Amino acid sequence: QVQLVESGGGLVQPGGSLRLSCVASGFTLDGYAIGWFRQAPGKEREGVSCISGVDGSTYYVDSVKGRFTISRDNAKNTVYLQMNSLKPEDTAVYYCAASGLCKWNTHVYDGWGQGTQVTVSS
Repeated sequence: QVQLVESGGGLVQPGGSLRLSCVASGFTLDGYAIGWFRQAPGKEREGVSCISGVDGSTYYVDSVKGRFTISRDNAKNTVYLQMNSLKPEDTAVYYCAASGLCKWNTHVYDGWGQGTQVTVSS
């Protein structure tokens, strides 16, 4: 059963940084595309970033390009999302999930965890 667990969220001031972790349980991440998504109150879940399981290619939504970095450590069965220069509009619950390919469509992903709350506020 594909299951992922997110951690690393918290409260941070604008301009601050956080690193989120996504750990796989019961399967190996190697070969899977892993996507990070976020959902703010009253809004739909949106794709933030994805890392390919084939060649390590990375993808970002325009609003986070240059500020967020996705990476994977297959030995630790973990994918990270380094978030720098955080803005109040980044406030959301962040989720990770697995898929065969990087796509922004949430329906092709599996293994959704409970998410981790990120709050950017002064």
